[in-house]
Amino acid sequence: MNIKHLFLGLAAALIAGCASTAPQPTAPAAPAAQIVPKTPGEVRAMLWVGNSFFYYNNSMHGHVGQMMSAAGVRGLRSVSATISGSGINWHDVAAHFKPGGVASYSFVGDNEVRFNQFDKPFDAVLMMDCSQCPVHPQLQSVFYEFAKKHSDTVRKNGAEPALFMSWAYSDKPEMTQQLANEYIKAGKQNNALVVPAGLAFANSIAKRPDINLYVADKRHPSLAGTYLGAAVVMASVYKRNPVGNSYTAGLPADVATHLQNVAWETVQTFHAKEGRGSL
Repeated sequence: MNIKHLFLGLAAALIAGCASTAPQPTAPAAPAAQIVPKTPGEVRAMLWVGNSFFYYNNSMHGHVGQMMSAAGVRGLRSVSATISGSGINWHDVAAHFKPGGVASYSFVGDNEVRFNQFDKPFDAVLMMDCSQCPVHPQLQSVFYEFAKKHSDTVRKNGAEPALFMSWAYSDKPEMTQQLANEYIKAGKQNNALVVPAGLAFANSIAKRPDINLYVADKRHPSLAGTYLGAAVVMASVYKRNPVGNSYTAGLPADVATHLQNVAWETVQTFHAKEGRGSL
């Protein structure tokens, strides 16, 4: 996470679903597409603000989109704005809400440009700090300062803030609870949803240590780690159970099933205890 590289990924999916009219199918039918009016607290468009923990493995937001599509949900839109090695204070969140800027158009079909129509670009903004910043003695105050600053900016623009609790380094498991404590505290201070990915990592390792959630640097996520993070976001932000989801990102079926279960169980336990902020 020490390469000064800026990555801005835009993913938009507004795909109409087709329902089968065949009577009594011999195999289970795919979930029907669900394009329904947005309800209060529902997230249909989300901005991801973070660093390489998000963009590894072709970007976590893309895997969330695939899982939600496999669950029959259509009409979601996600934008990933990530800077390698960045802390939460590196990002100009207000800039992403400027009219005619981020998310103003999408590419669909055969390079067709679609100009998006909406009253606001995002319903929620999911933010994370650098992997150790919330617990670093010289940077912790910056984490709290910008968690508040960005939460205020997000709400000023009609969206809701959420915080992505990152995971411990594989050789420093004590970071799990340390990071959890700070993210929970910041979440309560700003009435923001906290997505407990770090706790899910620890729970997965406790149950299946044979599934490696990290790449060789012991920090960034393997494909399994990214998939677990995506399942946690699906369960936490979108309130959808990932268990049984047909999208596995190419992982072995037993691995995907384990990660789906860990994500759902972690999210349900966490939110029952800590609440959901404004979402």
